[in-house]
Amino acid sequence: MFKEKKILAVVPARGGSKGVPKKNIRPLGGRPLIAHTAELIRTIDWIDRAVVSTDSDEIAAAAEAAGLAAPFRRPAALAGDIIGDIDVLEHAVQATEEIDGTTYDIVLMLQPTSPCRTAQHIFQCVEKLIAEQRDTVWTVSPVDSKHHPLKQLRPTADGGMQLWDQEGEKIIARQQLGPSFIRNGAVYAFTRDCLMEKHSIYGSSMGFVLIEEPLANIDTFADFEKAERLLT
Repeated sequence: MFKEKKILAVVPARGGSKGVPKKNIRPLGGRPLIAHTAELIRTIDWIDRAVVSTDSDEIAAAAEAAGLAAPFRRPAALAGDIIGDIDVLEHAVQATEEIDGTTYDIVLMLQPTSPCRTAQHIFQCVEKLIAEQRDTVWTVSPVDSKHHPLKQLRPTADGGMQLWDQEGEKIIARQQLGPSFIRNGAVYAFTRDCLMEKHSIYGSSMGFVLIEEPLANIDTFADFEKAERLLT
């Protein structure tokens, strides 16, 4: 437990990856990708329960070999590539609580595709979630001012382009730009109420933990190469 809160970690890992086939069990640093997340979770003694949500027996076997429980399988309706996180997480929470006969207070989503996360990143998210009484806390990375939202463009229906946000017309110098972030996929922390009662991964009060060091969020073969460099 963490400050008297019961913590459930969910590792979502479907089997039908298209960009990189069998991505979640592809070797990284000599171990299946999912093993990096499983082994990190094992070092955190205040996580009460950790499960993989998968539709694949092959992924489940790799997860269990690395010490991550696979007590259920994701139904086919939740195995497609356009299924939202909320549906997957709600199913995982409900299935795990039924198996365990208990209710968890905080749910972590730890995707296998972020193998460079650390225990400190997870700790900071949960600590902030509780201390600031947030619905959710995500890890984020800073956006370079060159790519700030107020500088971004989008195509128009007539083949031209326009500012993504018309407020960008007021920007003369980069000093006028406030900080902006992107989600980096390393850690998501939610209250159970936010997920199961509000049916949201955003909630009405979002917090963040800023990570400034490089991370890998794996979607492509090039991302695997980047992760190899960062891990070594």
